[in-house]
Amino acid sequence: MSHKRNLDYLHRRRIIYRRSPITDQPSEQFEWGDFYEDGTHECYELFRSNAKITTYRSLKWHLLVLYYLNPETKQEQFDKLASFIADKQNGFITFSINYGHLNNMIKEVDMYDITVPPKNKLRKIIFKDGTGLSLAAKLKIVGGLIGRAKKVTKDAIYTAMIVINSNKELITVGKLAYAYNCSARTIYRNMCAELKQEKETLNKQIYEKVQYRELH
Repeated sequence: MSHKRNLDYLHRRRIIYRRSPITDQPSEQFEWGDFYEDGTHECYELFRSNAKITTYRSLKWHLLVLYYLNPETKQEQFDKLASFIADKQNGFITFSINYGHLNNMIKEVDMYDITVPPKNKLRKIIFKDGTGLSLAAKLKIVGGLIGRAKKVTKDAIYTAMIVINSNKELITVGKLAYAYNCSARTIYRNMCAELKQEKETLNKQIYEKVQYRELH
């Protein structure tokens, strides 16, 4: 059974879980958001999409980002935050983790150099909240900006996948092909195993969200 993500816990405690780039400057700025031609690793947007944490590795990364974005948080407060995130009932993760494993993970995070940004995926297009744009409009923007190179790369496919998932829709090859005005064969040819797995993971969360709504 899927549980609804409890973001109120973070809001009440003023936990920062999203941050725009702070040193990287966008190549172009628009009313709907920013475009980074060379990409940026500085955009942290935890819990923006429906995707939940599905692995120990992902859980540790999320805790690292929370630790990095909230340097003023005291250790006891962070321990409680980590325990809350790691509780399946609170809707952030899809698996159960025992106290011993979680405690070791928290200790590893605590040893991390808080001045070093956690590894992050490259982002080229960052949409603002509340743009009112439809998915089709967003994909047109993605294709128009990233498609300038006339080559569908793995980074380009991932960018479109994130946009589709953030719009709470299933990722399909057809939608990806629409974004870049190319054939489905081109998408299949450039979609590596990692992207295929990411697509399955993101779509699984959409299915779980729909099932949760039907049950409630």
